[in-house]
Amino acid sequence: MIIDGRAIAADIHQRIIEEIASREQAPRLAIIACAPNFATQRYLALKKEKALALGISISIVELPAGVATEEVVRAVSKAVEQSEGVIVQLPLPKEIDSEAVVSAIPPSHDVDALNPATTEVLSPVVAACKEIIERYTFSVENKRAVVVGQGKLVGVPSARWLKTEGAMVTVVQRETEDVIEIFKQAEVIVTGAGDPGFLKPEMVSEGVVVLDAGTSEEGGELRGDADPAVARKAALFTPVPGGIGPVTIACLFQNLLALSSK
Repeated sequence: MIIDGRAIAADIHQRIIEEIASREQAPRLAIIACAPNFATQRYLALKKEKALALGISISIVELPAGVATEEVVRAVSKAVEQSEGVIVQLPLPKEIDSEAVVSAIPPSHDVDALNPATTEVLSPVVAACKEIIERYTFSVENKRAVVVGQGKLVGVPSARWLKTEGAMVTVVQRETEDVIEIFKQAEVIVTGAGDPGFLKPEMVSEGVVVLDAGTSEEGGELRGDADPAVARKAALFTPVPGGIGPVTIACLFQNLLALSSK
């Protein structure tokens, strides 16, 4: 089954609109990005479009390439003073100390749940995965799950969440041996590699659940990590675009509401 992420997001948006209507003031969101690439700019544009449609005030600060870590931290501190939620768009340039920047976001404003001290909300990608599988009454408990990549936005939080839900988790990277056999045995696959179409139908088993959170640009188009043909073998399959992406953005705004209500 191919998951319609836009329809799920629309349901979440309606709940958000109703919540904001009940408040005296809508929450404010600040996003800080450093020299964003094509995929990131597309994602930022979607966030801004949805925020405005929901009645959320949003400001996007784009810092130039070559910016120092200290400047990014200062931008975070300023954003914390002026908003109820702060996002630092990853990945940051290699010369930036990402840990220092992430640690500068207090848990009270950490919409992306990047700071290890943040416990009030889930990572938006994880929240999106949770929303999708719960809607289709699927449980990951005791399932063989494979997470592709160890990024801060997808890999690390997804693996952590799956373990807490009782799944048997294997994390694979480029250097992982026997990776095709690992994929074939998986009952759940969460991808966040940013490697367009690398997951092929012959690499997965019938009835697998594929949650594709990998996005990259290829030929001017957004592509996911999973070949669209994988959907023919999957019990649940999230396409790119239109799958996890819209739900992730909706969950991000849910996080903003949750944090701003504290």
